Amino acid sequence: MKIKQLLEKTEYELLAGNLDTEITTLVYDSRKVEKGSAFVCISGSVRDAHDFIPDVIKQGAAAVIVEHEVNIDPAVTYIKVKDSRLALANMAAAYFGYPAEKLKTIGITGTKGKTTTTYMVKSILESAGIKTGLIGTIESVIGDKRIPSANTTPESYRVQELFSEMVEAGLDAVVMEVSSQALMLHRVSGFTFDIGVFTNLEPDHIGENEHKDFADYMHCKSLLFRQCRHGIFNGDSEYLQGILEGHTCSVETFGFGSANDLIAQDVELKKEHGALGVRYHVGGEMNFDVEVNVPGRFSVYNSLTAIAICHHFGVDEDKIKEALSHVSVKGRIEIVPVTKRYTIMIDYAHNAMSLESLLTTLKEYEPGRLVCLFGCGGNRAKSRRYEMGEVSSKLADLTVVTSDNPRNEEPMDIINDILVGVHKADGEYVTIPDRKEAIAYCMENAEDGDIVVLAGKGHEDYQEIRGVKHHMDERELIAEIIRENPQLKL
Repeated sequence: MKIKQLLEKTEYELLAGNLDTEITTLVYDSRKVEKGSAFVCISGSVRDAHDFIPDVIKQGAAAVIVEHEVNIDPAVTYIKVKDSRLALANMAAAYFGYPAEKLKTIGITGTKGKTTTTYMVKSILESAGIKTGLIGTIESVIGDKRIPSANTTPESYRVQELFSEMVEAGLDAVVMEVSSQALMLHRVSGFTFDIGVFTNLEPDHIGENEHKDFADYMHCKSLLFRQCRHGIFNGDSEYLQGILEGHTCSVETFGFGSANDLIAQDVELKKEHGALGVRYHVGGEMNFDVEVNVPGRFSVYNSLTAIAICHHFGVDEDKIKEALSHVSVKGRIEIVPVTKRYTIMIDYAHNAMSLESLLTTLKEYEPGRLVCLFGCGGNRAKSRRYEMGEVSSKLADLTVVTSDNPRNEEPMDIINDILVGVHKADGEYVTIPDRKEAIAYCMENAEDGDIVVLAGKGHEDYQEIRGVKHHMDERELIAEIIRENPQLKL
């Protein structure tokens, strides 16, 4: 492939060399450069890849894409672009043969609900015979292949590579989580989404190396709707107009409000034999009843979002109802079947906002007691520990403070910080540093009708201690505890 073919949708200036230069690979990681590579210099928050140009030339790079003037080696082609991240996205799309044009692409953005909604969409579409890939926080899924994720949304090159693999595997569609960082850093540039979705917006991801303020966070979320053909929006959000600013897509809304195109009506909570969920009527442009075995008002929003998306694929109501009745997402209000006496669930809630939302939702089910087990990560802001401790003590009947990922801190130091927050409210609490022992305590002392939440780890299957990740999966811990104490399953 010639460099000019990679650049066909990119604005650039040729500083030196030849546009007919043959390229073997497209690379943005200097360690992966080989003879004939085109190397894109990304200016990161820690290192500037322009500093590695002499190294990549020694490794055999044939072309270098830069953002500013650099020393020229006459044996190499130099291309100057305004934004190397945007250039990488456009070049990656060309490099892989524009795979997004051969798939129906769905991008979901929002503070909460992205992960659960993507799995709901995949479940519904697959049930209707539409082969669907997934890219998200937990993993990327291509048929039977599951690839653990490092970021909610991968770098643009990897996005295009995954799309290409999906096309090769014969998939019809892809549903993916789109973070505000991804939109800000052009990770999903280089193609147009068929459907863009906005779930909700709350203050989050604001600070150093993220967003400077809430307005910037909202603006970055809104960028998706300048890059999709059809937009599906939470019409109940107070930030809807801010998200719509500058949009170029057609608009459809969902929510509880009667002005929405798709409306959730007659919502009722479902609590049966240790399982929790919701029932409601889908009104507006559709008309049927649905049940979801995931609890809470936000479960209504997530499932209604999925319904709105799948409606555009012509999926019939029975397929939608059947898929939603069985959907489960690892680590997102994931109910672990143990006994009908009480409910035990695993959730990723790892900050005060998400924990408060979760516990408030579960209190609506009027449990015998609400028991919340959690810890906090080491080498992170202490304020998170105080806040989570206070939220749990305020909303849960019993807080079980344990270890999460202590990293380079002592677990008891973290626990003592959490207790500062716990003491600001009046909930009962115990401290059990060993997480397995803490879970066993919850199970051994659970009473009929209790809801026990294991918060913070979610889909994670490790515990990070002193720079080493040790395997630890809460589902496996629960199974071990039951094997050691079979009466706990009764």
